[in-house]
Amino acid sequence: MEFPAYLATMPMHAITEIHGEPGLLARFRLELRAFDEAARERLTEALDLAAELHRDDRRVREPYLNHLLRVAIRMMHHYQVRDVDVIVAGLLHDAVEDHPDELAGEQAGDDATAAALAVLAERFGPRVARLVGAVTNPAYDPGRDKHVQYREHVAASLAREPWARVIKISDFTDNGVGVIHTVGPKVASSAAKYRPLVPVYRDLVTRPDTPLSAPVKRHILDQLDLAEERFSAILDQPVHPN
Repeated sequence: MEFPAYLATMPMHAITEIHGEPGLLARFRLELRAFDEAARERLTEALDLAAELHRDDRRVREPYLNHLLRVAIRMMHHYQVRDVDVIVAGLLHDAVEDHPDELAGEQAGDDATAAALAVLAERFGPRVARLVGAVTNPAYDPGRDKHVQYREHVAASLAREPWARVIKISDFTDNGVGVIHTVGPKVASSAAKYRPLVPVYRDLVTRPDTPLSAPVKRHILDQLDLAEERFSAILDQPVHPN
């Protein structure tokens, strides 16, 4: 498939709409040019594993891999992340949460999540496993509001792991700013889920130990403002008199 020479300058959701998964894969490979051969091989291995684990998963209108590619590309391009462990963890950030048994294989046992993280540690190193673990949702108490527990987990887990913040912020941007690219009931449900997290992420991104440059932090804060505008447009519908 032929892609335009300006693919590297296109917004990622525009690539998704026009060129689909092949376009995002091509954009990912363009970003890999900034890395040495060993790093490219490691990132490609992580992408291949993510593609295999999520091969049958979909996000409403698209293959789930598209989301993982956008999270990784955003970190490489917009956040200027060159830490390979962080990008590997970005590609695999939903692997343990969504496919622990498949990832763990024969090692699954009674705790598939722990076994899956152990597999990631063996294949990609303990730091990658720790970062993926930090952004993996725990089992929730069925007697409490799930969204409240999710916000508590995000705040507590990311407070301990500065680089995990970077992954989760890219994930949130794709889900939050990108909410207008989905359809059906998921638009409102996603906006309601993510809106209370905006101040949490504002606090996390502006902390001194968040390992991003000042211009990147400003870019992220602008994206959080945009997400909030979109949530408001979705949820705060004006009431028209009859």
